[in-house]
Amino acid sequence: MTKFFAFTVALFLIGTAASIAQSNVNLGGINVDPSAAIEVTADSLSVDQDTGTAVFSGKVLISQGELRLSANRVEVIYSDETGDITRLIATGDVLFVTDTDAAEAQNADYDITAGILTLTGDVMLTQGASAISAGRMVLNVATGAATMDGRVRTVLQQGNN
Repeated sequence: MTKFFAFTVALFLIGTAASIAQSNVNLGGINVDPSAAIEVTADSLSVDQDTGTAVFSGKVLISQGELRLSANRVEVIYSDETGDITRLIATGDVLFVTDTDAAEAQNADYDITAGILTLTGDVMLTQGASAISAGRMVLNVATGAATMDGRVRTVLQQGNN
């Protein structure tokens, strides 16, 4: 979780998003202090030492700095060698929120080691009055580069709109 991401949507590549099956977007990031405390709240927690996993379920809320992640269920996978978190798998009404941006989907798979976040199922990104939706988004959290596919649709507000 040390390089958690944010969604600052720079949608200058979308011109014909509704007519193509795949679009590239460039997403900036926020600075989340990797040393900031990570707080997890959930209705229940189950830990399996043999598989190196922990499962939080029921109204899960994970926060670090200005970033919030909520979902019905979040599975945390740890490295056998280091004990560090290597992957987060969130399912059911997934919502990522920062002070200025939001992303929602049915599922999120964050490979922390590779720095790749994949959102699937009714993906919706919003920044202010602008929004983009798709069936799937793959985000490189280090660079902010993302690819969205599956009937991409966008609304871009300009000026004072």
